[in-house]
Amino acid sequence: MLPAASRLTNSAEFRSVTKRGRRAGRPRLVVHAVTAGTRDAQPEADPRASRTPATPRVGFVVSKAVGNAVVRHRVARRLRHVAADRLGTLPPGSALVVRALPMAAGASSAELGRDFDAAIRRLGLLGGGRGGDDRGTDDRGTGGGG
Repeated sequence: MLPAASRLTNSAEFRSVTKRGRRAGRPRLVVHAVTAGTRDAQPEADPRASRTPATPRVGFVVSKAVGNAVVRHRVARRLRHVAADRLGTLPPGSALVVRALPMAAGASSAELGRDFDAAIRRLGLLGGGRGGDDRGTDDRGTGGGG
């Protein structure tokens, strides 16, 4: 489970990360990320941000397109577990929004973990920088309208 200080909780935080952040799309999820250096415009939006500035924070979006409530909750639980395992590797002060895509419904935790790792590696937030395990997938999201 993610600690309370590591969660994005309100719509303004989600909107800020998805609008201002960079994104990397994978087959089962899209990760939007804002690092501490680019989060200068909204310090007052979240009062907890000043108390724990070095804590990376993560939020999840699992829409009805993924499946019914049981499937959505299963996907969200798996994604929370994946993110919690990697909190220590994320840059201090970063904020991520992980959006599950319909293919996440049938994915195992290991597959979601590989997609999450590849996305944050592509964003330069984990280990190897912008290179790594891209396998020809671009970072433009899902290709759908939005």
